[in-house]
Parts: sequence; C-alpha cells; structure tokens
Amino acid sequence: MSAVASPPAFRRAEPDARKLSLIEACARVLARSGTAGASVRAIAQEAGNSPGLVSHYFGGVDSLVAATYAHVDGQVAAALDDAVFAAGTNPRDRLEAFVTASFAPPIADPALLATWIAFWSLVTARKDIASQHDEQYAGYRARLEALLDDCGVPQHSQRRHAIAVTALVDGLWLELCLSPGCFTAEEARDIARNFLATIIS
Repeated sequence: MSAVASPPAFRRAEPDARKLSLIEACARVLARSGTAGASVRAIAQEAGNSPGLVSHYFGGVDSLVAATYAHVDGQVAAALDDAVFAAGTNPRDRLEAFVTASFAPPIADPALLATWIAFWSLVTARKDIASQHDEQYAGYRARLEALLDDCGVPQHSQRRHAIAVTALVDGLWLELCLSPGCFTAEEARDIARNFLATIIS
C-alpha cells in the first residue's frame, strides 16, 4: 500500500502569506492615505484580496492596523540588529551602529515615516496602540541601555541617556525624512556620534 502523501508545503504557507500581504498592504495604505483612508475595502483592494479576508484573519481593521504596527516595528528592529551585527564586536562601534542606522535605508525612508505618523496619530485615540507604542519604545530603550552598559556607562545614568539619545535620533530622523535637503545623513551621523562622545568617557 502506498503512503498517503502529505499536503504540499505551499498550502500550509498560504494563510501566512495572505496575512502578510494584508499587513504590507495596510502599511502602504497608511503611508498614502493615513488612518482616515485605511478602510477594509481600501486595504483589501491594495492587497488584491477580498474584504472578507481582513475579517477572517484579523477580525477587523483595528486589529490589522495593530498587527501592521508590530510588523513595521519588527522590520525596524531587524534593520538595527543587522547594523549592530555588521559593526563587529567593539562595544562603541556597536552602539554607534545602533544609533546611526536610523539615518540610512531602510529606516530613513519617507514612506516609512508616513506609515509611522499614521501609527502615532492613533496613540491618543486608541489605548491598545498607546500600549503598543509604549512597549515598542521601551524595547528600543532597553536595547540602547544594554549597549551603553557595554560601553561602561554607569548604570544609574543609562536610563536618562537612553531617553536623550532616543529623542535625538527621532528628531534627526524626522527632519531627514521630511526635509532631506536641510542636512545630510552623514551630518546626522556626526551629530549623533558627537553626542555619544559626551556620554562615553
């Protein structure tokens, strides 16, 4: 008797691929039209899927937006991880790589900024997004504190330094994406490096 063939792998992967296509479509719609334009119909049309799939996989547009926020944050975190890994083993190089990666693609991208602004606009309107925002930024600062610790920054100073560096990076990133003619990515990196030099002895 012949063995029963197992289902093709692509069938098992299909739901994940469809969910990802909706998440990526949601990010594009948010970047283009903001939260006001992020309807089930618009997102489904962007993904080339039926509106019913949004409800099937996410229960509604609010959950899809939250999943998209988590996905985009994960992409940013992966880009930061890649930069740190490429910097090697020197603690200061790794810290600088983490901080300055925001001034180069794929993070320094006007489309990413537009999507992020849409998420930020929901922070005051939706408690779940506000909580997600707090968790994601806490995670960023925790990673930054660990890198500062590796560079010998005293533990009692790490939290405030991490807050300051985060604010500096956010401000430079915003301006670099909004008005790239005002200063260059290299200038942004130099400003960040100079600030880090005031923290690390």
